[in-house]
Amino acid sequence: MEAKTPVQIKEFGAVNKIDFSPIPPHNYAVTASSRIHIYGRYSQEPIKTFSRFKDAAYCATYRDDGRLLVAGSEEGVVRLFDISGRAALRQFDGHTKAVHVVDFLSDKYRIFSGADDYTSKLWDIPSATEIVSYSEHTDYVRCGCTSKLNTDLFVTGSYDHTVKVFDVRTEKSVMTVEHGQPVESVVLFPSGGLLVSAGGRYVKVWDILKGGQLLVSLKNHHKTVTCLCLSSSGQRLLSGSLDRHVKVYSTTSYKVVHSFDYAASILSLALAPEDETIVVGMTNGVLNVRHRKHEESKERFPKKKRPGYRTFVKGRNYMPKQEDFFVSKPVRSHLKKYDKLLKSFQVSKALDVVLEARNRTPEITVAVMQELNRRGTLKNALAGRDETQLSILLAFLIRYVVEPRFAPMLIKVAEMIIDIYLPVVGQSAVIDKQFLRLQEIIEKEIDYQAELLEVLGMMDALFATMTRKKATSLEENKTHGILRVPEQATSN
Repeated sequence: MEAKTPVQIKEFGAVNKIDFSPIPPHNYAVTASSRIHIYGRYSQEPIKTFSRFKDAAYCATYRDDGRLLVAGSEEGVVRLFDISGRAALRQFDGHTKAVHVVDFLSDKYRIFSGADDYTSKLWDIPSATEIVSYSEHTDYVRCGCTSKLNTDLFVTGSYDHTVKVFDVRTEKSVMTVEHGQPVESVVLFPSGGLLVSAGGRYVKVWDILKGGQLLVSLKNHHKTVTCLCLSSSGQRLLSGSLDRHVKVYSTTSYKVVHSFDYAASILSLALAPEDETIVVGMTNGVLNVRHRKHEESKERFPKKKRPGYRTFVKGRNYMPKQEDFFVSKPVRSHLKKYDKLLKSFQVSKALDVVLEARNRTPEITVAVMQELNRRGTLKNALAGRDETQLSILLAFLIRYVVEPRFAPMLIKVAEMIIDIYLPVVGQSAVIDKQFLRLQEIIEKEIDYQAELLEVLGMMDALFATMTRKKATSLEENKTHGILRVPEQATSN
C-alpha cells in the first residue's frame, strides 16, 4: 500500500482496540485507557467520546449496522452504547474479572464476552440477561471473534494456549486447537472455513472444515504477535507485533508481500472497509493513520505533456502580405531502416531487415537484392548464414521465384545460394527439404513453360494460316455476285 505521510494522534494510554464502522462514512472507535474515542476517517480530533468507565475500557466493537457499540472493562462489566447517545444503553454484570474481549453475534441481538475469570458468556441484548456461560479455558480469555455466516458460532483464544470454537446450541465447545503459545488474537476468514490465531512469535492458519487441521505456521516476527486483521477481499492478512512491525501476507501463498515499520510496539490494528486506510495503535498511546494515495499509478508514471491542437494549427490560415518574405522549411526525409543499413554498407543486416517483412512487401525485398547485385555485394550478403536465416531466405524464394516480376532476380539469387551452400548440403534436414521443394517448383515451372511454348507454337501456326487465307481471298472484290476486274488489267 503506497501511503501518504502518516498522521500521528496521541491517545491517553496504550491503544488496545481499533474498530471501523461497517457503514459510511466509516468512522472508527479507538479504545485506550478509560475512554472510547470515535474518529472520522480524516479527523485528527475525536468527534465523540464515551468515558463512563471507572477503570480501563477494552475492545470497543461496532455492530454490523454501525448503530451500536459494545465494550468490556477492567471491573468485569460489559457495556452497550448507542452511537448517537452518551450513556450506556445496557450493562451486563456477571464476570468476576476484567473483560478483554466482546463482540456481536451476526443475528445482532446477542453479545459474547471473554474474561480473565477464564469464562466466556453469551448475553441477550433486549433483556440484558446471561444466556449461557462456558468455563472450558484454564487461563485468561483474551481474544475472540464471531462468524459472519453462522449466527450461533463464536471463537475464543486463551492464555492456556488453546483456541475454542463454540456453537451456542451446544453445552460444550465443538472444536479445540492447540496454538502452542498464549493466544493474543484470532480472526475468521469471510468464508468461515479458515481460522487464524496469533500468539508468541507465531501466526497459524487452521482449516475448520477439516476438523481444525493446521494449514500453515508463520514465524516472521521476532517478538510476540499481538493483533491480526484481514483485508476486505480476504486476499491479504495483516499481523502486528511488539517488534514494531506490521507484516502483510498473501492468503494464497502466505508469503510476506509487504512490511510496515513503526516507532513503538504494536497492540492493535484495523483496515478501513475499502482498504484505503490502515490504523495502528501502539503501547506509547500513539495512533498511526496511513491513507492510500488515490492516484498512485498516475503519479508513478507521469504522462508526458504534449502540445495542444491549437499549437499545430497556429498560423495555418495566415495570408502573407505583399511585403512579407516566405521562407519555406525543407522537408526532412526519414530513411527506412534498410536504407540506413545500405547507406552504412551493412549489406547482410539490410537483407535481414527486408526479409522480416517479406510477406507484406516482397517488392522491397527484391529491390534490395537488385541494389546489392548492382553494388556487387549480393554474394557477401547471402553468405555466412545460419540454419534459421537460410531457411527464411529459401522460404522467400519458394514463395516468389516463379512470379514473373521477381523471377529474373530470384533465379540469380537461387544460383548464388546453391554455389555458396553446396558444400554443407546434408547437414540440416529442414534446409535439404527446402532445397528439394525449390527444385520441384522450378522443374514444374519449366514444364509449364515448355507446355506454354508448345501452345504458343500452335497458335503461331494458326495465326499464320488465318493471315494467308485472308490474303488469297477474293471475297473483298465481289460486289453483288459480279467479279470486279482491276483497272490495270482492263487497260492492258
